[in-house]
Amino acid sequence: MIGRRTLLAGLAVPAVARAQGPVAQPAWAPTHSVRILVPYGPGGGADTTARLLAGPMGAVLGQTVVVENRQGAGASIGAAEVARSAPDGHTLMMDAMAHLVTPAMMRLPLDYATAFAPLSLVTELPHVLLVPNTSPAQDLAGLLAYLRGKPGEVAFGTSGNGTAGHLASVILARRAGLQVLNAPYRGIGPALQDLIAGRLGFVFATVASAMPLVRAGTARGIAVSSLVRVPAAPELGTVAEQGFPGFEMNEWNGLLLPAGTPAPAVAALSAAVRHAVADETVRSRIAAMGAVLVGGDPAGFAAYLAARRPVIAELVRAEGIKPE
Repeated sequence: MIGRRTLLAGLAVPAVARAQGPVAQPAWAPTHSVRILVPYGPGGGADTTARLLAGPMGAVLGQTVVVENRQGAGASIGAAEVARSAPDGHTLMMDAMAHLVTPAMMRLPLDYATAFAPLSLVTELPHVLLVPNTSPAQDLAGLLAYLRGKPGEVAFGTSGNGTAGHLASVILARRAGLQVLNAPYRGIGPALQDLIAGRLGFVFATVASAMPLVRAGTARGIAVSSLVRVPAAPELGTVAEQGFPGFEMNEWNGLLLPAGTPAPAVAALSAAVRHAVADETVRSRIAAMGAVLVGGDPAGFAAYLAARRPVIAELVRAEGIKPE
């Protein structure tokens, strides 16, 4: 059972091992092309990250790495296909927050905790807490004072139920004792349009989505959702340092394999990921996305997921979060 203090303190977890540069190529090698299945549509963070890694990984593995999209049902359609795939090292999945949220919201025919073998946490995507540029709030304390003065009257926008932005908003509201309304949209774009128009009180959006608005002066950034400040917006303090120690809620992208993939294949694929995240083109493109490159090892990613899974499940249950 996850206690209230653990739930409301955020999602700080043990550090994930960082990429340490090239390593010796393990003995296993793929015998034909390798696919990275993305259980989301083209153009999103997971898809873009997978396509950035495909070329450098293929160069190490000696086989073409192709990216395929299988979206739908909270990413569970693509996940089920990967879980059914032969555990021979030729199929990977680039997943994101839905990997933890969807099993907590829906009855599924597979257990995500046992159906997959974590390979690498590739990136984390911190969120910026935005308010309209007409808002009286200049910082987090000001936003909280404003919201407390209008209990149950102000809505926050999200790109959908169970997304990282939604969960960040819920955790902040719970810890601050706020009465706010959830306004889910189909994508972050419409939510940001309503924020700019002053119809929403706040929105948590990824750095890539948020900072162009901040730089243009059409929205105001007042905090970031990571435990430490982000390089793309060093002037913004974290929610944690503005009165909520331990607060953390980031989107992430990570690679997984079907459970039972042999250790030599896992080692070879892990080495290929480490090579890819060391590539300067990959690093610069990831930074341009406002993401934090991790490139962790299987054990680190397994610990990352294990620490978050019960906390996310309890948050979904406690808040009654349902699919749209």
